[in-house]
Amino acid sequence: MPARPSLLYVTDLTYRARGRRYCDEDIFLSSRLREDFDIALCHPLDAAALMDGFRAVVVRNSGPVLHYQEQYEAFRARAAARGTRVYNPLTGRADMRGKQYLVDLTEAGYPVIPTVDHPEDLPLLPGAGTYAVKPKAGADSVGLRFVTADQLEDVTWDGVLVQPRIDFRYEVSFHFVDDDFQYALHAPDPDRRWVLEPYEPTEADLAFARRFINWNTVGHGIQRVDACRTRDGDLLLVELEDLNPYLSLARAPEATREAFVRSMTASLHRFLSADS
Repeated sequence: MPARPSLLYVTDLTYRARGRRYCDEDIFLSSRLREDFDIALCHPLDAAALMDGFRAVVVRNSGPVLHYQEQYEAFRARAAARGTRVYNPLTGRADMRGKQYLVDLTEAGYPVIPTVDHPEDLPLLPGAGTYAVKPKAGADSVGLRFVTADQLEDVTWDGVLVQPRIDFRYEVSFHFVDDDFQYALHAPDPDRRWVLEPYEPTEADLAFARRFINWNTVGHGIQRVDACRTRDGDLLLVELEDLNPYLSLARAPEATREAFVRSMTASLHRFLSADS
C-alpha cells in the first residue's frame, strides 16, 4: 500500500478563549482526519523545528500570533525557504497579514465597517458616540478599546485602526472550505458573541460573503467571513479570518460537522496533489 500523507497539525490545546474551547474542536477534527492522514499534533512554538518531517503543515487553532510574533515570522520564513506546504497557504491577504486589509477594503468601497488608520482620515468615518481602537496586529479582541469622539485626540496612531462602533442587530459567520460555502452561524444576542445558532443564509448573504472570498484568492484552505447586520438590514464585514479561524463546530448540527470533515479532507487531498 502507498504511504499515507503525513500532516503536522498545529494547535495550542491549552489556549483559553472567552466562550470557546479550542482544544475540543481540534481533538475532534484531528481524530477524523486521521482516517485519511498520519497526523501529529504540535504547539505553534514547535512547528518550525518539526515541519520538515511532514508532507504539509495544517495550522488550526493556534491562538493569536501576537503572543509569539517572532517565532511565527521565523516559521513563515522557514516554510518559504524550504518550500513547505502550509494549509492555509501563507498567501492570504486578510487576517494572516494583520488588519490593514480593513483600511484597504474601505478605500476600495467594499461593504466593511468603515476603517481608517490616520488621524487626517477621521472625517471619512460616519459620526458615532463611541469608536473602536484596534491594534493592526490584534486578534481575539486583544488590545481592543473603546473611546469617545473627544478621546480620539489622545489616540496614538502607531499600528492601530479606528472604526465607529456600529449599532448592529446580530453577528453572523460564513464558513468556507476552498471556495465552497459550508455553513453559517449567527449570534442573536450582540452581547454574547460566541453563543451561536445555525443560520440559513439568503442568496444575497452568500453573494456578500463570496465577494471577500474571491478578493482573498486563497485557493485551498478554510476561511471565516464575519459580518454584522445593521439596523438598516445591511451586512458589513467585521473580519475575514484566513489564518486559523475557529469554526464553532460544536454549535453546528451533526450533519453539518460531518459534511465539513468530508470537505476539509477532500480539500487537503487536492492541496497535496496540486503541490506535489
